[in-house]
Amino acid sequence: MITFIVRRLISAVVLLIVVSMVTFGIFFVVPRLAGQTTDQLAANFVGKSPGPDVLHQIEARLGLDQPLYAQYWHFVKGVVAGEDYDTGTQVVHCSAPCFGYSFKNQLPVWPQMADALPVTVSLGLGAAVLWVVTGVGVGVLSALRRGSWFDRAAMSTALAGVSLPVFFTALICLALFRDTLPVFPDAGTYIPLAENPARWFWALVLPWVTLAFLYAALYARLTRAGMLETLGEDFIRTARAKGLPERTVVLKHGLRATLTPILTIFGLDLGLLLGGAVLTETAFSLPGLGHYAIVAINGKDLPAIMGVTLLAGCFIVVANLVVDIGYAVVDPRVRYS
Repeated sequence: MITFIVRRLISAVVLLIVVSMVTFGIFFVVPRLAGQTTDQLAANFVGKSPGPDVLHQIEARLGLDQPLYAQYWHFVKGVVAGEDYDTGTQVVHCSAPCFGYSFKNQLPVWPQMADALPVTVSLGLGAAVLWVVTGVGVGVLSALRRGSWFDRAAMSTALAGVSLPVFFTALICLALFRDTLPVFPDAGTYIPLAENPARWFWALVLPWVTLAFLYAALYARLTRAGMLETLGEDFIRTARAKGLPERTVVLKHGLRATLTPILTIFGLDLGLLLGGAVLTETAFSLPGLGHYAIVAINGKDLPAIMGVTLLAGCFIVVANLVVDIGYAVVDPRVRYS
């Protein structure tokens, strides 16, 4: 088990390096291949209509006039060890992990993302718990009661959940439970967990339900299909022939074999969510990473966009690492693959 975890950790480190190279390439190499000049690239870091002297100063400060390998080294060095940025009037130190410095609002990117991160983590983890418990539970019950009214109703609801976009579901929830029946607080209300746990929970119920509805429907359909296939296997019939209780057969043998593909999808979904649940945060006006990314894109704040992109990629790599370790717990055969 330890050897398996070490191998996966090494693979995760290599993937993080690849993610940093791809992120750097998207924002610095691809524009040049498309014909963008160094002056045009430097203009993304300053305000509107900068003069030639200002552009040359920005190029020198950011090292855009250096070779690409030197620029990539400074990019990685900033993330790992921090970086100093010359704003023209002072030298600002950006402590590690430094995801860049926004010259448009004169602030390092990481502290701004750190302020938005608890909102996205609260939204993503709460919705993840809701959709996994609900989706897997409904999928198992539907498989055990195949063809019943519960199965038909659950799969019809799941089909609706997969078909309806998140922003439509969010608007329906807001219209029903905020405007018509003012049960929940107004959109944009976020109370930190440490400040008031009860109000934190109540303010996030609607965003959790909205975000979890789509994923719970998908997980219910996936669990149902996996359980139906697994329950027809020989080892399930053998377990029943040995006289094992039906609960043990379903949970310990049937569900455990079904969890492998669910873990795969869960790792990807959770990584993408923590990278910024853009639609849900926008619909409910939550100040998370998704909202921060939208503001950065509208303001053409390149360092902020890069920071969110790199952080989202890191989340996905870490989530897949956790999923790989989860494989080894669910299916011991994976440890020797």
